Amino acid sequence: MPDIDIFTLLVIAMAVLLTGISKSGFAGAIGGITVPLMSLVISPALAAALLLPILIIADVLSLRQWWGQHSRAHLTLLLPAAVLGIVLGYISFGWLDETRLRLLLGIITLLFALNMLLKLVNQSRLTSAWAGRVLGALSGFTSFVAHAGGPPLNMYLLPQGLAKSQYLATAVVFFAVVNLLKLPPYLMLGQLNMALFGYALLSLPLVWLGVKLGIVLQHKFSETAFYHLISISMLLLGSRLIYQAL
Repeated sequence: MPDIDIFTLLVIAMAVLLTGISKSGFAGAIGGITVPLMSLVISPALAAALLLPILIIADVLSLRQWWGQHSRAHLTLLLPAAVLGIVLGYISFGWLDETRLRLLLGIITLLFALNMLLKLVNQSRLTSAWAGRVLGALSGFTSFVAHAGGPPLNMYLLPQGLAKSQYLATAVVFFAVVNLLKLPPYLMLGQLNMALFGYALLSLPLVWLGVKLGIVLQHKFSETAFYHLISISMLLLGSRLIYQAL
């Protein structure tokens, strides 16, 4: 872990807080903004590595609340495809230096933001098994690169007509499994060390605070308006990362 200044620490803290908010079930797609946000001040690879232990710990806490309410049929379809996406992410990591990784992250963030704002993809058509496999693989890949697997997963799950509790539970179990599966390749790539695990433990109070804040936001603010704000933020972040890379 490199030396970091106060501004960098504040940006990382904000990203961790947003991670907690996303785990509360409020505007879950905001989890996709965390690595792009951190990548403004540290390398994207380090940002992803720092967040992985935090996500795994948060997943364990979330599973206690949502286990048993998920859709086994959808997970059976999505998870094998996600494994393929993780493998592709692992293979491609070898040629992704910091500049290329920042460019890829910027493009992914920008495309997701544009789709969130302009509805470029008609989600009502993404209900077939093949759509689930493709989006499951894309979710695995983007999750491996930037912990940004939420938008592809939502493209498939939202049109399925699941009850809100079943949808949230399915997403929680999906990412709990995916994040755990990402741990061995991250270790093999040398992305994780004891210092990062130490930072993850120190960040737990912020994750807890984010979850509590997300619960409060559900009753105080419109999720649609908050979602729109996050979409614009992702648009700006994606553009900035592409600019930095080029």
